[in-house]
Amino acid sequence: MKLKVIFRTDASLNIGTGHVMRCLTLADALRNQGVECHFICREHPGHLMNQIRVAGHEVHSLPPHQRWQPVVGESDVTMPAHAEWLGASQEQDAMACAPILRALHPDWLVVDHYALDIRWETVQRPYCRKLVIIDDLADRRHDCDFLLDQTFGRREEDYRHLVPQKCMFLCGSRYALLRPEFAQWRPYSLARRKLPQLEHLLIALGGVDRINATGLILDALIEGCLPDKCRISVVMGETAPWLSQIQHKAAQLSWSTSVLIGVTDMARLMADSDFAIGAGGATSWERCCLGLPTLLVVVADNQLAVARNLEQFGAARIMSYGALDDGNFVTQHLRDLQGNPQAMASMTHAAASAVDGKGVERVMHVLCQGQ
Repeated sequence: MKLKVIFRTDASLNIGTGHVMRCLTLADALRNQGVECHFICREHPGHLMNQIRVAGHEVHSLPPHQRWQPVVGESDVTMPAHAEWLGASQEQDAMACAPILRALHPDWLVVDHYALDIRWETVQRPYCRKLVIIDDLADRRHDCDFLLDQTFGRREEDYRHLVPQKCMFLCGSRYALLRPEFAQWRPYSLARRKLPQLEHLLIALGGVDRINATGLILDALIEGCLPDKCRISVVMGETAPWLSQIQHKAAQLSWSTSVLIGVTDMARLMADSDFAIGAGGATSWERCCLGLPTLLVVVADNQLAVARNLEQFGAARIMSYGALDDGNFVTQHLRDLQGNPQAMASMTHAAASAVDGKGVERVMHVLCQGQ
């Protein structure tokens, strides 16, 4: 009988696109092995349900964002830190999902959502054979059989007190869920970095970039901190609220600047870039796999620990969102790197050693063995 997997995850203007995209990467790999994949997503502004359907997976939609209120008896202490991202209480969401899960009775239920914890998972336990959690916060309890955290430097010890004793761990960036094209472009990308240069700058601060970090970066670049022959690629999502403003700013720059919307060949684009200014999250592992030197902009509190680990390892330089108000911070980094190709080469080596692009294969092997 065909294996059946259901993913519970969301994308929105607040959540961003990373959770859905890493689940979609795993779902695509499973489908290639003959697995039937379904998604349960809420219709938040900025959802990616159409993209999931285009990829060939069935989507079960939940009602649009509601005015969120805590359930009577719950306190700020007991609720997940990102509870409002759900658009409902955990109880309401669990009751909405239960009929879908009961009807399909999946072999695996994969949950990737900062707003869900053991309370939601316990309700769904009777309706699935195995429960898989994808997380990178280690800030709440789970009832699961597998825990996947692709964060660089993550240890099992960070979760032992939060999961059942029988839970199996997949921790660390060796399990990073990257699409297969990143491993395919890795040899080319690493080879072209043997002679570091700065002729192509990539700016990619998330598919949504709700806080307009991209705009502040472009403001800083007006100061003229790049080589004359440099070109710039700016990546934005179709739902990015600042898109038109970014297009206007890009047209005013002194360098050839392209604003790329809905990029489908990010691996090739990263491989052909010499340096990146990018956000934390899942794209950090994509850049590492390709050895792309990066100025990593921390746009959320939950990205800070990961960013610091990567900086200490030598795989990136970091800056906070608040530092963007001082354009000199960005320009100084770019000027320093132009005069120090060895620093770029060192970042390439460290980044490439952190992620090798084979994470999906490792996750599939462990999950299929444990089914």
